[in-house]
Amino acid sequence: MNGVLSGITLDDIIAIADEYIWYVAFVVLIGIGLYLTYKFKGIQFTRFFESMKLSFRGTESTSEQSVSSYEAFWVGVGARIGIGKIAGVALAIIMGGAGAMFWIWVFALISCASCFAECTLGQIFKEKKSDGLFHGGPAYYIKNGLKSPVFAAVVAILIVLTYAVGFIGIQASSATSSFVSTFDAEEYRMLFAIILSLTTGVMMFRGIKGVAKSLAKFVPVMSIIWFVMVIVTVVFNWRYIDDAIIMILKGAFGLDSFIGGSMAAALIFGLKRSVFSNTAGIGAIPNVSSAADVPHPVEQGLSQSFGVILDTVICTGTALIILTSPTLGSLLNIKDGVELVSAAMSSGIFGVYAPYLLTAIILMFVIVSIVSSYSICEVNLKFLSEKPIFSLILKIGIMVSIFVSSLIPADLVWSLSDILMAVLGIANMIAVLLLTDYVMEALRDYNRQKAAKKTPVFNRSRISLDASGISVWGERTDVEVKAEPES
Repeated sequence: MNGVLSGITLDDIIAIADEYIWYVAFVVLIGIGLYLTYKFKGIQFTRFFESMKLSFRGTESTSEQSVSSYEAFWVGVGARIGIGKIAGVALAIIMGGAGAMFWIWVFALISCASCFAECTLGQIFKEKKSDGLFHGGPAYYIKNGLKSPVFAAVVAILIVLTYAVGFIGIQASSATSSFVSTFDAEEYRMLFAIILSLTTGVMMFRGIKGVAKSLAKFVPVMSIIWFVMVIVTVVFNWRYIDDAIIMILKGAFGLDSFIGGSMAAALIFGLKRSVFSNTAGIGAIPNVSSAADVPHPVEQGLSQSFGVILDTVICTGTALIILTSPTLGSLLNIKDGVELVSAAMSSGIFGVYAPYLLTAIILMFVIVSIVSSYSICEVNLKFLSEKPIFSLILKIGIMVSIFVSSLIPADLVWSLSDILMAVLGIANMIAVLLLTDYVMEALRDYNRQKAAKKTPVFNRSRISLDASGISVWGERTDVEVKAEPES
């Protein structure tokens, strides 16, 4: 027995844990997501255009200090728009075949309902802190809704670990690897790690409001640049688009023999990379969306659910870059996600310049994702303690995480992140399921006011359930919410 165990390394243990925890996560995330889709009558489909309108238009905040709905949406996009859109999608195809992209689509559609529920709950149970900002998320709706402070504290710690170690670690590792590979500069790996740590450190010290204002301007521009690069590449390779779609559809059920992978592999890796990319169901986005000062909780639920769709469109673009490459057959032995996307782009219109352009995009994505992830960590840290010293420790800890992750093997960072993400998703979705009735009541209230041609304004007195944990939704005048009845 000891001889068998002595041959098992820490990496092996982490890999085994990563595999088996996702069997449980699959059942919880997809099962509850389907139940919520049924419960809300397919809200991600029936209210699609309304959610899109709310996302891009938003509502104004009531003060300069508050975070607006529009800013909160783009911070949420910033938290989603990291390396998962590039390396994550590529790894899903490497490990699960082209069919993994099909399951990314399916899981994204299901998880829109989960995102709607968790972001609505985040708004309902948010609190106003000493910094003048609203704070909310799983820790807050578990404490205030489920009345379970211990469970809430555990989830808050899980979120900090998942983002400070897992998500941020992956961003740093991928950015550093891309830089080293593109410029053949292994000897400068440590220097790049130091520069990346310091750059993100400067942005973190601006605080959540500063992050929100910066990302609301930067993320849309960055997203458009990547969209243009994707469209140009795919249009250049337009002859292979039908082949790519066939590979995705056949591969989803294990029928594609060219860029294969079993149906089980496509399912699991599609789920992992879908959750890592859009973060729906793991309780991440409510931490930033709850900061928005809006007249009704459902508004942020609808807005952020559209963010899942936007995220998936970007992921699809990355998949098409790979699958429409005219040299796809020669790329099948590449096992690194960033390297695969770079090689696929190099066979297109951007040619030898592709690795440099991709590295620049990745660096922008990574910085945006790290500072957005920091804001998620900060919200949960303030839930645990508002002492300024802990905020300073968090910033320094994230800078150390960036530095270390840039130097250790990428596979280890991905596995650690996946394990933390799975545990967090299981805990969060159980809490969301137990609090679904609050979401239903808020949605009915929103629908009643919309049907009456009014701008929906929420009040805790309209909740027939226990409202003792709802602290910020008292009477609000039209002036306070800057809302007028619709004509």
